[in-house]
Amino acid sequence: MQNLKQIFLTKFIIFFFAFLQSINCQANNAKLSLADSLFAAQNYKEAYGVYVDLLENEEAYSPAMLLKMAFVAEGMGDFSRASFYLAKYYDLNPNPRVITKIKSLTEQSNLIGYELNDVDRLVKFLSDFQTELTALFATLLVISLILLLVFNKKANRAKYYLPSAFFIVLVFIANNFFTGPRTGIITGSPALVMEKPTAGSKLISVVDPGHRVVIRSTKDVWYEVNWMDKRAYIKKEHITRL
Repeated sequence: MQNLKQIFLTKFIIFFFAFLQSINCQANNAKLSLADSLFAAQNYKEAYGVYVDLLENEEAYSPAMLLKMAFVAEGMGDFSRASFYLAKYYDLNPNPRVITKIKSLTEQSNLIGYELNDVDRLVKFLSDFQTELTALFATLLVISLILLLVFNKKANRAKYYLPSAFFIVLVFIANNFFTGPRTGIITGSPALVMEKPTAGSKLISVVDPGHRVVIRSTKDVWYEVNWMDKRAYIKKEHITRL
């Protein structure tokens, strides 16, 4: 009886959280539809306000929404915010035309941090499909465990347990390591790129807004970043997280 109660309670909790998530998704979709309707009716400022609320307060956004936000921000003359939205869009959909637009907005011909190599593309693919890959490995793990239960009398050697152990490792890796790097865009002007996280360290470069950086870690008021394939430090106030 105790086991039945525990099973029921577990299922109820899972259902409850799934129900709450469903309500939250529906609310986000309703807000997004409202904002899209306002945008289509050329009520750009009203639409922009709803988009900002979705992005900043609910962390919900889509690539199309980010492009619309960039369009409105540019129309209002806020080129820094427009560049930020485009850079965030670039994280979702790397496109050379986005870089060209950011260069135009920031009036810079040479922007750093937007180059993608084969490793970057692989990491992006894994992070984009992290949920699907984790679910796939978890399904294969369940199947392997079921087979072990069905053929438990024949599975009397360690080698029969290797597939299950392999899928456990894959599930762990996919769930914990298939995530993209933390990125940010330089929005402060001028931003000082330092060799160490102190104001008295060697100055590497003085840069204007628009450059994209990979954030490695946080040290007090500094972000440790990758800068031209080297470790460097920029004050947090000069970087907006993507």
